[in-house]
Formats: sequence, structure tokens, C-alpha cells
Amino acid sequence: MRAKSVPHMLATGTFRFRILLLTCMAVFFVVGPQQALAETSWSATELATLRSLALENLPARPEDPSNRFASSQKAAQFGKMLFFDTRLSANGEVACFTCHRPDYSFTDDLPMAQGMSTTPRRSMPLLGMAYQDWYFWDGHKDSLWAQALAPPENPLEHGFSRTACVLLVYEHYRKDYKAIFGPLPKMNPGECSPLARPDPQDPVAYAAWMAMPEEKRAAITSIYVNLGKAIAAYVRTLTPTEARFDRYVASIDAEGQPAEEIFSPAEEHGLKLFIGKAGCINCHNGPLLTNGDFHPTIVPDATDLGRATGIPKVLNDEFSCLSRHSDADPETDCAHVRFINDDTSLFRHAFKTPSLRNVAARPPYMHAGQFKTLDEVLKAYRFASQKGELADMVHGNLADSELAQLEAFLQTLNAPIVEIP
Repeated sequence: MRAKSVPHMLATGTFRFRILLLTCMAVFFVVGPQQALAETSWSATELATLRSLALENLPARPEDPSNRFASSQKAAQFGKMLFFDTRLSANGEVACFTCHRPDYSFTDDLPMAQGMSTTPRRSMPLLGMAYQDWYFWDGHKDSLWAQALAPPENPLEHGFSRTACVLLVYEHYRKDYKAIFGPLPKMNPGECSPLARPDPQDPVAYAAWMAMPEEKRAAITSIYVNLGKAIAAYVRTLTPTEARFDRYVASIDAEGQPAEEIFSPAEEHGLKLFIGKAGCINCHNGPLLTNGDFHPTIVPDATDLGRATGIPKVLNDEFSCLSRHSDADPETDCAHVRFINDDTSLFRHAFKTPSLRNVAARPPYMHAGQFKTLDEVLKAYRFASQKGELADMVHGNLADSELAQLEAFLQTLNAPIVEIP
């Protein structure tokens, strides 16, 4: 056999090298992208879960049978005026928006709410409250209008009285009130002490309240209830808006392939953890990312019993959904109250699950602002899960890198605040 020349061998080697290079490039451009897509694809089950969390699946605002003015636009407009009126406080400086700032997801940036004084808990965000059954961290109110009536007469919040609220209506809001609720009852406001409220814990206020005739006390309370119903009508309009997460879910096609430019790999991995290994979805589910229920939390607070104290309060509330001030039918409406689990032993140190919509934009966190950052929250739950301290919350043995991915996903839930009438 004739020996091949060196140039011939080189030429043949170059040719083969080129063939090999082209083959590798074909693998890179054909196989590579498929592998990349496979890493970010979603199964049919996962896709169904993601769509259940998307804001587009949030139903229309439900009616509130306990408040016949709940969907009234006029009531909402009046309620908005009351929401921002600092005159509804003892020092003329505190209003609902003081602790529920529109620029901060309708909560504030303080560990504990600050009104006339410091309260023992953090302000809850108000977005999506029209879809909830229980209000406050311990659920001691069962409707939005009942919730709205608590702060004005709380000495730590507005430090006001229902009588003072009514006197303000007579002086400044007669026309607005009449357009919604009808004429104000005939009474002489000058004969009413602005201190008067039915609080036995405040002897002066209680004595002033009891000094008025029963019919006058009833009239004042009736007007006060209507103010709460107007404020509730306004708060019901505060609904979350589309976040990057919602756009990402909408971009996923029938084969489970998303539009890659919307989420980073870290955000996608964080979302997979959220609905899978981390178990976050067990409590943070639905389009509002909350089940609206109460769960024990691991935070440095041994004194606040949470829901265990809220249950007896709501069952004995003057403004309960089942009370005479409610517009509901006590026989058929208010099922959440009629069938309440009143075993307080099951709810010691349990607090309401907040919505995660805009969560990254509203630190601090937990019911008394115990954690400054989401990183602290995630690590605290991991620690509690590893120790087995939360029977109904198992969050997996997550690495620091996975916690970082979870936090990256939570950032995608931020969205602009828009009031929807």
C-alpha cells in the first residue's frame, strides 16, 4: 500500500475535524435549546396549579349580605372621604390611611401600627379584603364594616368615640350621608358629649354614654354603623393588579413552555419550590395567595395567643354578622360565623395567613413585624420545619440557594396599586 503524504493526512484530518465541529454545533443548536426548555417546562398538573394562582382567575368581588351598601359607588366615595379624614381621631392627626398607606400596599412600614399610641400588632394590608371572611390578625371581626368600626374607638388607634364620629357627620357630611343612607335622625348634637362611648373600661366615656337616653344612643350607633359600611364599600375596591408572575403564567403554552424572557432561572426555580418542595402553597394559595385561615407561626412572641383570643371576641361582638346591625339573614347568611370552629385550644398563637401579593414591597413581616426581611422569614420557617415545631407546615430541608430562589420568586408578585371602583 502506498503511504499517504503528510499533506494528504492533514487535509483529511481537517476535513474530519470540520465534520465533527459541524456535528457538535448541530447538537448545540438542536439538542441544547431542547434541554434548556425541558429544565423550565411545567407538567400539566403544575400548570393547573400555576393557573389557579393567577390573578385572572380571581372571581368578581363577592357580595356582602351583611352590608347592603357594599357595592354602592356612592357609599364607596363617601367611605373614601372618611378613610382619609384625620378629623376622625382625638388629636386630629390619625386616619385609616395613617396605618394603611396607599403607597405601601395599604399597610405601613412599622413593626407595630402607630396611631394615638403604639399598638401590639402590625397593620395588615388591605388589598383583596373583599374576598376574606375574617379581619385582623386574630380574626376578631367577621366583616369589613365591623372591622372599620374598631379603630375609631380604640384608645391606641384613633382614640375617638362613635359619638364624636356622628357629631363630625352632622357638621361636615350631612349631604353625603343623606345621599346614601337617608336623612340623619333628628337630635340636638349639642346635647351629646363627644366622649360618649359604651366602654366600661373607660368610666368617663361610659358615664357620658349612659347619661344619654336609650333612643339617642341607638341613633348614634346606627349612624356609626353606616359609616363603617361606607368605609367597607371603599376598602372593597382595593384589589391587587397584574404582577410579573401573572404575565409569566399567561405566557406558558399548552406544552408547558413559558416565554423565557419574563422570568429568570432563579425565579422559575423559586416558583417550583413554592408549589412543590417548600410547601408554601399549602397556606398561600388561590389568586390572592392566601387561604384566609389561621396557622401557628414561629416568631419570638410568647404572649400573643392570636386566634385563640379572637374567637370569643367575634362571637360576642356588638357588630357581628349575626347582630341586629347586620343586613344579613342570620338563618342563611354568615356561614363562616354560624359554623365557626370555637375550640380555642386549636388556635393558640395562630394568626391569619396574609396575602403574598406585593409582599416583597411591604416589610417588615409577621403579626408584630418581628422580621425585617424576607430572608429572615424564610430562614425562620426552615429552622422551625427542621425542628418539627410546625405540625401543619412542612417546608422541606431547603438549602440557602433555594431560599434565595424562593425570595427571587416572591419579588415577582409586586404590582402597582390601583383603586378599582
